[in-house]
Amino acid sequence: MDINSIRSQFPILSKKINGKQLVYLDSSNSSQKPLNVLNSLDYFYKNEFSNIGRSIHSLAVNATNKFEETRISVKNFINANSKEEIIFTKNATESINLIATTFGQMSIKKGDEILITELEHHSNYVPWHYLRETRGAIIKFAPINDDGDIIIEKFKELITSKTKIIAVTHLSNVTGTIVPIKEIVEIARKKNIPVLVDGCQSAPHIKIDVKDLDCDFYAISCHKVYGPTGVGILYAKKKWLEKLPPYNGGGGMISEVNKNQITYAPLPEKYEAGTMPTAEVVAFNESIKFMQSIGIDNIIKHENELTNYTLEKLKKINSVNIVGNPRNKAGVISFTIKGIHPHDISTIVDEEGVAIRAGHHCCQILHKRLNLNATARASIGVYNTKEDIDVLCDAIKNCRKIFELK
Repeated sequence: MDINSIRSQFPILSKKINGKQLVYLDSSNSSQKPLNVLNSLDYFYKNEFSNIGRSIHSLAVNATNKFEETRISVKNFINANSKEEIIFTKNATESINLIATTFGQMSIKKGDEILITELEHHSNYVPWHYLRETRGAIIKFAPINDDGDIIIEKFKELITSKTKIIAVTHLSNVTGTIVPIKEIVEIARKKNIPVLVDGCQSAPHIKIDVKDLDCDFYAISCHKVYGPTGVGILYAKKKWLEKLPPYNGGGGMISEVNKNQITYAPLPEKYEAGTMPTAEVVAFNESIKFMQSIGIDNIIKHENELTNYTLEKLKKINSVNIVGNPRNKAGVISFTIKGIHPHDISTIVDEEGVAIRAGHHCCQILHKRLNLNATARASIGVYNTKEDIDVLCDAIKNCRKIFELK
């Protein structure tokens, strides 16, 4: 893997922050975009723009074809059975809300239970909370241990005859925990319970095979997968999409409209109401091509090596506490420094051109479980290097000097 060639595809990495070379370690928040994605957006708007699925002139037909090419690429990227199982949304949050709303409308009544975990991002909790408020559902939280792993035996114990759906992250955006989705799905199958997977963090860093996982639903945010903002993916087994009611109503998702009756469009259009983010969907095809050009196995190997290097370096710095020690970990490293607030850490390392995140990372329940108010977080992307980590560690040492820590 030629890391210099990869980095050269990201124009923003040549930028200077406070006179220092940018070191971008905030990919869990949102990844940077390679040139082929940026060029695709520019070219489409300049030369090919049209709305899709409506007009039959040349521009519209071409735009529609390119839009659908991305659907096929996504289907292949995650190994879905058919392109009809791929729904475009505006982000993973909307994908989860789509299922929570439609499944809730169809299947959730007072006293029914929804099982999630203490690892969840707010996007995989708040939509289910709405069902607690509006339909009287009960939300159960599967506990984690101090290392950040789900306690599988406790998870099993929380499943009852009233459990209607399980919703779980694939990769924690705080601890980097890679959750054993296949094991969870196997547990759920024995009870005939559908499983939704929040794949926001996993899609750029793990090989995704939804047929192998056998999950019912899988949500992805494209802006974390080296793609544009404004696009999300919902994978859902066809049997569910045929059964669940529509989510949004309007143009594009109808078949026939009369004063007393409306019939809905076939899949996947049934769930894609209104004008879609066409240029962004088309450009996401280039994101997939970018990852495929490197190879997911090469990406995993590179990021695992860099994660281990980062952990080793941070452990050698006095007062630094790394949050979580899961059995299987990806390149998300949250940490604290005794005596320094994470916001101060982020501000000081930014002076050295290093971009990290500080706060609760939209995971307040997880932080409370770990007895923390906030953490600093460095997250790795395919474009990062050991030199980036060295700059981060030097910047952290400077934090300690500023605060006069021994």
